[in-house]
Amino acid sequence: MEYLTEYERYLAERKKASPNTLSSYLRDIRQYLAWLSEEGLTPEQAAQSDVERYIKVLTSKGKSAATVTRSLASLKSFYTYLLGTGRVLVNPAKGPAPAKVERKLPHILTAKEVELFLEQPDASDAKGCRDRAMLELLYATGIRVSELIGLNLDNVNLSASFIRCSSRGKERIIPLYPAAVRALQDYLEHVRPQVIEHVDERALFVNMNGERMSRQGFWKIIKHYQETAGIQKDITPHTLRHSFAAHLLENGADLHSIQEMLGHADISSTQIYAQLVNQKLKDVYQKAHPRA
Repeated sequence: MEYLTEYERYLAERKKASPNTLSSYLRDIRQYLAWLSEEGLTPEQAAQSDVERYIKVLTSKGKSAATVTRSLASLKSFYTYLLGTGRVLVNPAKGPAPAKVERKLPHILTAKEVELFLEQPDASDAKGCRDRAMLELLYATGIRVSELIGLNLDNVNLSASFIRCSSRGKERIIPLYPAAVRALQDYLEHVRPQVIEHVDERALFVNMNGERMSRQGFWKIIKHYQETAGIQKDITPHTLRHSFAAHLLENGADLHSIQEMLGHADISSTQIYAQLVNQKLKDVYQKAHPRA
């Protein structure tokens, strides 16, 4: 549909949506438009009762509360765009109440598991050297995967041991510990120059074809080293981000500093790690106290 392309431009240019938000919102809207088409309706004709029916359909298909809530947010955004263009006079997605989402505590690795995981890449091999640099940087900074693969050479300052990370128009500076600096130095000196396709390539991390690393490519790297480490927990790229935050908090870092490093707009997003640490203390107490 013609205005789907316009809506994509609106999200990217006006709303400065991240690549993840962009893809999930567009996927939600395509599914909604397909359902409307089956019902013989257009977005302009849909009323609040139609949006409510659609939400019930998603729930009946077994979609999680989080997915349904995000779909409703996508619809609100889409209709806000249509309101702005004059195609609709009211936003039919504003009435339905979002599903109640029970916030789950994130899974994290122990410090020993992180150490085992980071030891897996063979740094004497070109691919292993690059992989170690990526994993060390991820745990050193807690950045998102989209931010990791989006890093360019000029975002890294090894002599001062920090990276500059930009997300949604905001920039933050995150320090690097010595092992991460060494892993990056090794990769930049011995591997990257050998594999880049073009000398003017700006991407910090490239695949073995010399092009910028993709999300899918990095996901496979994580899964491969989870297997070689023999760690039973399900490790995703976000697991290292969660572990970074929880371990800093456990060792005395304050929430506001962690919020700044993670790039959270709202402190409530960071406070989930305090719950995680509190839960760990409760578990230790239950196991260790003789009268617990």
